[in-house]
Amino acid sequence: MLLCRTSAVSQSIARWGSTARRRGAVLHPALSFNYRSCQSVSSTEGKTQPVDAGSSQGQYRDSVLLPCTDFPMKLTGQKLLDRELEIQRMCGFAELYSWQRERKAKKEFCLHDGPPYANGDPHVGHALNKILKDIRNRFEMLRGRQVHYVPGWDCHGMPIELKALGELGPSSLSALQIRQKARQFAERAIARQKAAFQRWGVMADWDKCYYTFDGAYEAAQLKVFQEMHSKGLIYQDYKPVFWSPSSRTALAEAELEYNPEHVSRAIYTTFPLDTLPAKLASEAEDMKGVSVLVWTTQPWTIPANQAVCYMPNAQYSVLKRADSGQLLLVATERAAGLAALLGTELESKGTFTGSELEGGICRHPTIPGKEVPLLPANHVTMGKGTGLVHTAPAHGMEDFSVASHFKLSVECIVDEEGRFTELAGPELANLRAMDEGTDKVICMLKESGALVREEPCVHSYPYDWRTKKPVIIRPSKQWFINTASLKDKAKEVLQKVRVMPESARGGLLSMLDRRTYWCISRQRSWGVPIPVFYHKDTGEALINKHTVSHISTLFKEKGSDCWWELPLESLLPPEVLKKSKAGPVEDYVRGEDVLDIWFDSGASWAAVLEEPEPRADMYVEGKDQIGGWFQSSLLTSVAVRNKAPYKSLVVHGFAVSEKGEKMSKSLGNVVDPQVVINGGTDPTTPAYGADALRWWVAESNVFSEVQIGPTALRSARDSINKLRNTLKFLLGNLQGFDPRTHAVDPKEMQYLDQYMLHLLRGYSIKVTDAYSEFDAGRAIRVLQAFINRDLSSFYFSIIKDRLYCEPEGSLGRRSCQTVLEEVLDGLTRSIAPILPHLAEEVYLHAPGHDEGETLFRSGWVKSSSVWRRPGLEEAVEGACAIRDSFLSSIPGKNAAQYDLTVAIEPGLLFELMESLQEEPTSTCSQLTELMMSARTTLTSSLPRDLPADTLLASGSFLINLEGGVIREDSAFSIAAVPTSAARCPRCRRHTSDTPDCLCPRCQSVLSGAA
Repeated sequence: MLLCRTSAVSQSIARWGSTARRRGAVLHPALSFNYRSCQSVSSTEGKTQPVDAGSSQGQYRDSVLLPCTDFPMKLTGQKLLDRELEIQRMCGFAELYSWQRERKAKKEFCLHDGPPYANGDPHVGHALNKILKDIRNRFEMLRGRQVHYVPGWDCHGMPIELKALGELGPSSLSALQIRQKARQFAERAIARQKAAFQRWGVMADWDKCYYTFDGAYEAAQLKVFQEMHSKGLIYQDYKPVFWSPSSRTALAEAELEYNPEHVSRAIYTTFPLDTLPAKLASEAEDMKGVSVLVWTTQPWTIPANQAVCYMPNAQYSVLKRADSGQLLLVATERAAGLAALLGTELESKGTFTGSELEGGICRHPTIPGKEVPLLPANHVTMGKGTGLVHTAPAHGMEDFSVASHFKLSVECIVDEEGRFTELAGPELANLRAMDEGTDKVICMLKESGALVREEPCVHSYPYDWRTKKPVIIRPSKQWFINTASLKDKAKEVLQKVRVMPESARGGLLSMLDRRTYWCISRQRSWGVPIPVFYHKDTGEALINKHTVSHISTLFKEKGSDCWWELPLESLLPPEVLKKSKAGPVEDYVRGEDVLDIWFDSGASWAAVLEEPEPRADMYVEGKDQIGGWFQSSLLTSVAVRNKAPYKSLVVHGFAVSEKGEKMSKSLGNVVDPQVVINGGTDPTTPAYGADALRWWVAESNVFSEVQIGPTALRSARDSINKLRNTLKFLLGNLQGFDPRTHAVDPKEMQYLDQYMLHLLRGYSIKVTDAYSEFDAGRAIRVLQAFINRDLSSFYFSIIKDRLYCEPEGSLGRRSCQTVLEEVLDGLTRSIAPILPHLAEEVYLHAPGHDEGETLFRSGWVKSSSVWRRPGLEEAVEGACAIRDSFLSSIPGKNAAQYDLTVAIEPGLLFELMESLQEEPTSTCSQLTELMMSARTTLTSSLPRDLPADTLLASGSFLINLEGGVIREDSAFSIAAVPTSAARCPRCRRHTSDTPDCLCPRCQSVLSGAA
């Protein structure tokens, strides 16, 4: 036969009857009866109907091997919740991580957990992140790798401190008392979040997590700090920083939220030009009275103005207002827009390049006698405003750069609460700069005649991410990391990091570009203290490797509370002072600032990852960490080791409502994961269980915004129930089958069964690739396609007669059961990373396992390359092409009621079909089983004397072997004739000689059973 003759031939083909294989719409009539009382056949695999015990069919009821299993088709409500918790206990979910850490493995997979913030209850964002990580970890563990995954929590910072203090109300507490309350608050939040993560089935050793308030963690963090300080990357300076008046502390860029709907009071105001630039003075006699026009969205900074900046290469014009004759100096390209804005014509009186403005001096509009120079600057843009920029060095980052270059004064005019100080002048002192202070400044500009126009401006403005209130820029003495010196190296190492999705790489690079320095000091009590001492008289900082190393050792032993608990003599002992060449201890005081929590978490690679090379295979976090943990981890690692702490980054989106809206209590669209699992008081919020939550995560496109709501959750539940139905069908048909003793060697199987193993191998490769590419959604699509197309619509519809009506121990039935067991095992293992509870539940019911054995301790999907036999694919798929033509010729009719004649000219296709049916005509051949007909005749040409009611059809099948070396497009014709045979009362196939009499096959089965 061809299967033997082509054993060395490639089985690739160019085209096959895919429609036929997928159709399977006309089921065998024997499949619609329910013979066993324990039977509960799934709706997707064939519903059952009761049978009258007195009928001729009913008398054979007990002889038919229908599916039987106590695996439930559906679990709902409390039964579902109880079952999931029972599975967790029975299958050792709590011990699984420790078990896999102790086993021998050739490779390790390290996914470093980004620490969630310990300041609230678990939410769907946590669920999205933790379940995504767990899916990958469970996959890697199943495929034999030793997983390193240590969950952690970010425990310090102002939000926790404020919430802890908020519970007490107004009070005056010491730093240690504040820290104690904050720690207690964080620990309670951690306990709630940890319990939720465990309930979701997240695999970890929950007794060995990391916390940023642990002494050992803080010591490792200080070691990173010390190494960066010794390299000159950490320094103290007085410069503008983002400052939150609402929380009275400096903020880093990563601690800001930009409100795109913020409304500022933008103004156009004039600075009279008292000293004309030399070029203007020599070329224009009528330039007296010219004023420089500036635009700003921060009127409160006008009193701090020290200069007006222009772009050296741009063109500038002096324009005369038609309505008032006022002369205004503005950028030439802004003239038309300003004319429309002011509602008047502007006549040009002269045009100059920016460089010709050098030497000009303006008069400050609100401070009598104060002179303001015109200075060149590269940060001036022409997109908005006038092309001339008001410059207040104390209250703008770029303004400060100008001041540093031209040695301008940097005077801060607002205090820590955002109120004007005395330096702003007596009229403004103590007013809130962004509120009544702004009103007063605008009033002063009006009084001086400098205000040209005021208008509301809606724009993106930075807010404190904790208090949700606007921030300001003000200078203060802080500790900084010089990120400018790290950026180039960070960009270089980032190019070697795999980023998913790749589109997120641009965001990572642009965020690095925006960060010229990183303010790491905070004026709070709850955090890791910056290990610095200050000289009482000079204010000079005492910090070096000796002092930091000593403090690090103390933190490891006692925790960072010792910074406040121990006397200064213990923090600065004589040997440390001697090595530091410092004076007596009484000359110093300890610093009061703590480290930015982004430095806390950014040093986690040093505290958590294992030596000798603390580097994770993967970091997985939301897109907000592009400027947060991803960046702080990268910068600290590059600073210390010149390498990234991760090999790949996965950047997922946020969880949003089904309408795509951000979740908020005011909108009433918040989805609580605990309610998703356990159900709520509202009937519209049933208990879905943990696996439904996990399915929602896996099925979503996590690289965009991830929608969740009733529709998504119902869909997840329904998908799982459909999957349960398929698994139930498989389990039911494996009753009495033990793969250890009953399994049939693939070489002895029927070709259809061998072909199914061939498809199963292809499925296993596809689903493995999907998980490897961090695409659980694709894994689900591959799973559903395999079930719907290859199993339910094809294989299951064909093999039921063999399963139900063949002798229990026959080779054909055992062959089929062997495949079903392999399919069940493959499906169960492939869904396990996503649905661990369901997978273990199925494994408890599946045959061939020792008591106490669990799926997650037994490995990944098993498949064999021997399942891909040359010629097998062509034989079955060639038959499928014929089957497609046959089923298309009898639309809506029962295939089992027809005798089929297949005519193929001698050649490869004919030989392939002969391998499925050796005799010319048969009611029980493999070809007949595939066709699902009453009888199949294989011939080289159709008979001439066909009945009048014959249905004819034709088609072709292209055989392409050895890469096209063997290529044959074979035509075939078919004739379908209503069968004259009677229906067998046992199997209900039309293969009996007379009505109500058993067919020969069933007679043989029953006589053998007797």
